[in-house]
Amino acid sequence: MAVSERRGLARWSPAEWGQRLLLLLLCGGCSGRIHRLVLTGEKRADIPLNNFGFYTNGSLEVDMSLLQLGLQKTEEKQPLVGFSLTRVRSGSIQSYSDLEVCPLQKNSTNLLVLFLINTKDLQVQVQRYGEQKKLFISPGLLPEAPPKPGLPKPEHMISPKVDSGTNTTLDKDKSKPTASQGDQQVQDLSGQDKELILGLGHLNNSYNFSFHVVIGSRAEEGQYSLTFHNCYNLIPGREHPFNITVMIREKNPEGFLSAAEIPLFKLYMVMSACFLAAGIFWVSILCKNTYKVFKIHWLMAALAFTKSISLLFHSINYYFINSQGHPIEGLAVMHYITHLLKGALLFITIALIGSGWAFVKYVLSDKEKKIFGIVIPLQVLANVAYVVIESREEGASDYGLWKEIFFLVDLICCGAILFPVVWSIRHLQDASGTDGKVAVNLAKLKLFRHYYVMVICYVYFTRIIAILLQVAMPFQWQWLYQLLVEVSTLAFFVLTGYKFQPAGDNPYLQLPQEDEEDLQVAEIMTDSGFREGLSKVNQSASGRELL
Repeated sequence: MAVSERRGLARWSPAEWGQRLLLLLLCGGCSGRIHRLVLTGEKRADIPLNNFGFYTNGSLEVDMSLLQLGLQKTEEKQPLVGFSLTRVRSGSIQSYSDLEVCPLQKNSTNLLVLFLINTKDLQVQVQRYGEQKKLFISPGLLPEAPPKPGLPKPEHMISPKVDSGTNTTLDKDKSKPTASQGDQQVQDLSGQDKELILGLGHLNNSYNFSFHVVIGSRAEEGQYSLTFHNCYNLIPGREHPFNITVMIREKNPEGFLSAAEIPLFKLYMVMSACFLAAGIFWVSILCKNTYKVFKIHWLMAALAFTKSISLLFHSINYYFINSQGHPIEGLAVMHYITHLLKGALLFITIALIGSGWAFVKYVLSDKEKKIFGIVIPLQVLANVAYVVIESREEGASDYGLWKEIFFLVDLICCGAILFPVVWSIRHLQDASGTDGKVAVNLAKLKLFRHYYVMVICYVYFTRIIAILLQVAMPFQWQWLYQLLVEVSTLAFFVLTGYKFQPAGDNPYLQLPQEDEEDLQVAEIMTDSGFREGLSKVNQSASGRELL
């Protein structure tokens, strides 16, 4: 499970970085839809805990096993510590515009339920807002499912651990209905009852309690966000460090996946098969045209197969998350490894094709080498950030930092890989008027411009437009974002392969057919940026020998 530490990233030594990244790879399978978050020395006022799409009969279980506030008992008239449950818009998270106002004291229309922790009276006040006729809230956790069909469900429920002086409050709460979704709890926990009192356990300077929420009708379906608030830390410079340990279990009738993630198992499996078929078809084309095949063609094939394997492991991960609440550790590690390879291969291939390597020239210039030296490490960093995000809980202290690193670095890489394409277009423009092969160079120039447009469309669609569409989609259709991204990636692969296929009439691959004295390419001038330090190359050899 993810454990957050309040430690500055800048103070990590290289050895600590390596150890932590290795630990993330080995423990990546610990993440899932059964969350356990442990925060020590935390100073944040608001901690987002989860964001989950629930269908009818879906359930949210929360067990706060430890809360140490680290401050003296106060005489506040209204509790300043607690949880809020909010229904958020699709593709977004709950935000608080006024940072100086405690959300627990603010009657906002976005808030559905507040769980106010009253440490003085050792109770948790549940305040509800709006019409919630079928949103059932009960103390404790849901009973565990029977191990085999036909066996009775065990009447097991977690109750707060308390000192001897709190039995009266807890006995009153224990007498309330547990997780049976019958008519009995409708009378006590329906939307008509606006306030409910739960017991708060107190043991060894720490507090604990648990509750669960059941979505009882289609009117209550939606994307829900759970947040922990400590309003004592709202004033900067006067924060009180506190410790909290909380377990969260989210479940829909079909499994542990959110409403938007349920179709992803089948989606990734189908797309894996599509990329595998595209890779096999591409290899068959290469085997039939051995004379015109370059090394970059085999690199494109390796990218298609790596993408297929990555999607396969991703699909299997979602299957086990849905059935068990967490993936299999070994399969999760394989998914992260193939994802790292796929990301690196994708940007290497796009940059090599965009620079005209093997199709226009056979040596990278100094500028292009610098681009590769920047883009590839950044892409590795972006993929490492993705692994960290997948392995961390949403409420972890550094979760937001790694998410911002991933988004920023990915955009930088996408912008940087456009430079080689632009330099190739400049080279072809200059060459069309200097080497006498105007027709061939103009044809290559036109196709390189098409490829430049393809890269632009792919980057903008997968990074910007698809995200905007995700915000506009209903919560149960959020999986269409992944569908659009994967389909656009497959289309980009297919179009790239079509333009660079080893065919005799492909302008990219045409070699000048002239006299012996003209079978040498003129020394490429250095004024175009990426042609520095290149010498004449004898074209009498085949394309394979040139590589």
